[in-house]
Amino acid sequence: MSARGEPVPLEQYFAGRDARSRELFDVVRSAIESIGTATMRVTRSQVAFRRRLAFASTWMPGQYLRGHVAPLVLTVDLHRPDESPRWKEVVEPRPGRFTHHLELRSVTDVDAEVLGWLREAWEQAG
Repeated sequence: MSARGEPVPLEQYFAGRDARSRELFDVVRSAIESIGTATMRVTRSQVAFRRRLAFASTWMPGQYLRGHVAPLVLTVDLHRPDESPRWKEVVEPRPGRFTHHLELRSVTDVDAEVLGWLREAWEQAG
């Protein structure tokens, strides 16, 4: 078993999980690939995407929480807080760096608005 933060194979990350999590992840990954090149790093806790800096990640709340949770959460880092009511949570872990958490329950949740946020984050991660 891998320590937290050590790379694991993508198939291992999704093994035994809700199939919707993988389906949603594949849609997010395709959206990011449509924007441009990014490095993907898979660990036990998340799948992160980066250029020079990390700009997005996905994780499965069911790894940590019980009950009715979204199959996947998309986390997007922006240089500004976005006011959309779609965000589950927006925090500022460092001055000028805002982390936005979006619960994904359906592939239709990854729409043009989400693609715009991913594009903005991708560009800022330069």
